[in-house]
Amino acid sequence: MTLKYDNNGLIPVIVQDVHTKEVLTLAYMNEESLALTLAEKRTVFYSRSRKCLWRKGETSGNVQRVVSIKADCDGDALVVAVDKDGPACHTGNESCFFNDIYMDEGVTDFCLYSLYTLLLGRKSDPKEGSYTSYLFAKGIDKILKKVGEECTEVIIAGTKRDKEETVFELADLVYHCLVLMVESGISLDDVKNELAKRHIVDHKVKQETMK
Repeated sequence: MTLKYDNNGLIPVIVQDVHTKEVLTLAYMNEESLALTLAEKRTVFYSRSRKCLWRKGETSGNVQRVVSIKADCDGDALVVAVDKDGPACHTGNESCFFNDIYMDEGVTDFCLYSLYTLLLGRKSDPKEGSYTSYLFAKGIDKILKKVGEECTEVIIAGTKRDKEETVFELADLVYHCLVLMVESGISLDDVKNELAKRHIVDHKVKQETMK
């Protein structure tokens, strides 16, 4: 496909987190920066203000590794999916789009990947008063203790067949398991890929492996 650059030789680029699907930033590329992006497998943009090329993360360390690049139907805009190291925004926010203009109160914007990313931030950049940062500060023993406690709470709620309470306790368990994953360097994709290669519906894989 032939790409269409504007009169300044630029094409707008929407950068998206490959895991959370969150839009991270809007930047621009020219033919040279796109070629470098393809060659280096990391985002290289053109700065309209400085009038020069710049590699994302060159000074901050927040590199964006390119997973895919797609053009729109007219070939005059790109979407680049990335696996990023650290925040995308110079303000320290995960995304440059953090100023709410309008939000339908009836819509809940949530996904596990977003929560996981938030937990990563609480570990790398602890926040005073944050329960999550407190858990990371206490370390693996405290986190494992909380996972064990939440497992027990799920069992108690499930035994009572109380749906509302079971959902509440499951949410607590999932949260603490995600904290454990972050502490242990385990990603959501690690777990997803493990499940994908199992026939989990019909076989007790773990028990069979242990025999």
